[in-house]
Amino acid sequence: MSTPFAALKNDTFLKALLRQPTDYTPLWLMRQAGRYLPEYRATRKGAGSFMSLAKNPDFATEVTIQPLDRFELDAAILFSDILTVPDAMGLGLYFEEGEGPKFERPLKDEKDVLALKVPEAGSLQYVFDAVTQIRRTLNGRVPLIGFSGSPWTLACYMVEGQGSREFHTVKTMMYKRPDLMEHILKTNATAVASYLNAQIDAGAQAVMIFDSWGGALADGAYQRFSLNYMQDVVNQLQREKDGQRIPAIVFTKGGGLWLEQIAGIGADAVGLDWTVNLGQARARIGDKVALQGNLDPAVLFADHDQIRQQVISSLQAYGTPDAGHGHVFNLGHGISQFTPPDAVSVLVDTVHEYSRQQRQNIA
Repeated sequence: MSTPFAALKNDTFLKALLRQPTDYTPLWLMRQAGRYLPEYRATRKGAGSFMSLAKNPDFATEVTIQPLDRFELDAAILFSDILTVPDAMGLGLYFEEGEGPKFERPLKDEKDVLALKVPEAGSLQYVFDAVTQIRRTLNGRVPLIGFSGSPWTLACYMVEGQGSREFHTVKTMMYKRPDLMEHILKTNATAVASYLNAQIDAGAQAVMIFDSWGGALADGAYQRFSLNYMQDVVNQLQREKDGQRIPAIVFTKGGGLWLEQIAGIGADAVGLDWTVNLGQARARIGDKVALQGNLDPAVLFADHDQIRQQVISSLQAYGTPDAGHGHVFNLGHGISQFTPPDAVSVLVDTVHEYSRQQRQNIA
């Protein structure tokens, strides 16, 4: 039985993902709820730890809403972590200050890999409870995005035990024992699809797959070990809920080389990092999918006038969306924790103001 939610007041983000006409270019920011906001830092201090924050629906709701109360963003994104799924698989996720996520029990050998199972849905109920609570609290203000890490990105952490620059351990397994790697990836794909579908059932109005480490792979290996399993996830997603289309976004950091192939796996939109020119990306994929991105997050450390010019240049590079095209403005990766909040205000205001002018000029 579906939970009744308030009618959506601002659906510009969803329209853009579905390549429908919009009055302006909508935007949200990867990591928009986070350490660059003093109110987030205060809430996290009260929670005691990142995991206490993420696993408490009240706290998760509070920090999800915080950036919306400060900026005129067009979407909210669930406050959680991409590693909740392997944590629920029993790998023991924890965070060390200044060092990022780590696992107590990484997959070290064949026995560990073959014992890996899709987690029970109840083990992630705290995420689904947060989704429902956030959706209710939004009260139709803007859409809510659910998300997960990609099967490959999750596997990197699961095998390495933490983040990595060279991915020596996981790549060794990939080349020496591709059978074990594919067992992990198949398990992850099933788990991720189930996880995202449960978020949709709980109230998510769009979902995103973060392939943070796909760009670390060689051509050929990327298609086999990352893209193939993202397509598996997309194929399993429910794409409609209560009569509404649920758009899916895929984002491979460093994936510009494979843009056409990424656009071909069946998602509604493809996220771009800052190495890709938006106009060229639009020309390459035409009206196959919407595009999301892709300002360099470091631009937000510039002066306000410089931020405005960089934003305008990015919007000009894409051009004005016409029939069958869609653009959601975003950064090319997550916002830095050192970003001045007033710089984000300049970004948001410029996107809305200039993109409205673009459309008026062709009206």
